[in-house]
Amino acid sequence: MAEDIAIHVDQLGKTYQIFDTPSDRMKQFVLPKLRTLIGRPVRPYYKEFRALNDVSFSVRRGETVGILGRNGSGKSTLLQIIAGTLTPTSGTVQTRGRIAALLELGSGFNPEFTGRENVFFNAAILGLSKEEIADRYEAIVDFADIGDFIDQPVKTYSSGMTVRLAFAVQSQINPDILIVDEALSVGDAKFQAKCFDRLRQLKENGTSILLVTHSSEQIVTHCTRALLIDKGIQIEYGEPKAVVNTYMDMLFGKEALPLTTSPVLDSARESIDTDATQLSTTEDIFATHIGYNEHEYRWGDGQARILDFKLTADQIAYPASIVTGQKIELVVSVRFISEILNPIFGVTFKTKEGVTIYGTNTDTLKCQLPSVCSAGKAIQIHASFMCDLAPGDYFLSLGLASKNGEEVTPHDRRYDVIHLQVRPNDQFFGLINLGMTMQTKVIAP
Repeated sequence: MAEDIAIHVDQLGKTYQIFDTPSDRMKQFVLPKLRTLIGRPVRPYYKEFRALNDVSFSVRRGETVGILGRNGSGKSTLLQIIAGTLTPTSGTVQTRGRIAALLELGSGFNPEFTGRENVFFNAAILGLSKEEIADRYEAIVDFADIGDFIDQPVKTYSSGMTVRLAFAVQSQINPDILIVDEALSVGDAKFQAKCFDRLRQLKENGTSILLVTHSSEQIVTHCTRALLIDKGIQIEYGEPKAVVNTYMDMLFGKEALPLTTSPVLDSARESIDTDATQLSTTEDIFATHIGYNEHEYRWGDGQARILDFKLTADQIAYPASIVTGQKIELVVSVRFISEILNPIFGVTFKTKEGVTIYGTNTDTLKCQLPSVCSAGKAIQIHASFMCDLAPGDYFLSLGLASKNGEEVTPHDRRYDVIHLQVRPNDQFFGLINLGMTMQTKVIAP
């Protein structure tokens, strides 16, 4: 294993034996031995469940890797094997340095002991001497910020207090490898911000971090690379934004058909509103406009198509760049290939790193589309907003879906399809311009 590699996983597999009844477990323990002694063929009394299958990846020192996957995909099994609490059935795991793992809420804590006692016991298990624990105790308590509860039994703690103390212990020992499995989702927003700031410090100090979360925003914002697994199989390992897109596709578009060109229905060639902005309703011509991002990520079942757009800034069409404070108008044309009930059109703004800064749709804005859109029908959606964004590069994602109860079916989703470049502005910094004003008043000479 190379010097800069902290974790190396090679063709890792984990298989569990699943027994239908307790008696099958007993039979498996006794009968195979007896059959072997009398020369009879041995048969298993269990079914095999493959939790992980040939997973391979490496994590460098100081790298943060996010792990994505649906429930039951094998994420926790993978982390437990890396942490050393599970033994793999096949493959190998190599790690370098001290490992701290927050695999589940309160893991490693004795509920009968006080928080103070658990700090010393937990830190000792992680390899710290009494002197080292004493030196870091105040920092752990300050980070946990649970007040006098530090001297109360852990069984009296809320879930938030438990994760505060657990994360404080694991992160303050300065591990070489830190594993966090969904634990931070329990804390409040203020504590989560505090945790991610600590993770940033650890990363800068060379700690390698494995972070399991269902939050795609956390993966894009905080991770160097991302790993996607499904049903124990490694799907993708690479740049976080690309992996998150694949994950979203898996969640919402698993049965989606490829977005190939479809013939326009002859019966539906009529133009939409004669007074409306004339956009194409027959062909996809996004690529002909300034601002189109050829690296868009597009998917859906193809039952509706987003075909054309027009973007203006203070009535200037398709500007190469825009200025903070300009009024932006966006018009999008959509054609329905099949009849669709209750369609919803949405827009999302993201930074170039993939962080969502704003999103909305016709449903949340109470801007109802026709409840029934027949095959061949074409519509336009008009949207307008003030550009209060900070200077930089942004991407607009567009989507057309339909909703039946709680089930959402994506028909055409075009992620990062329009590129917006906001020109420099020296009046503020951050993500958005809140238009703040200040006044001063001299009250004494």
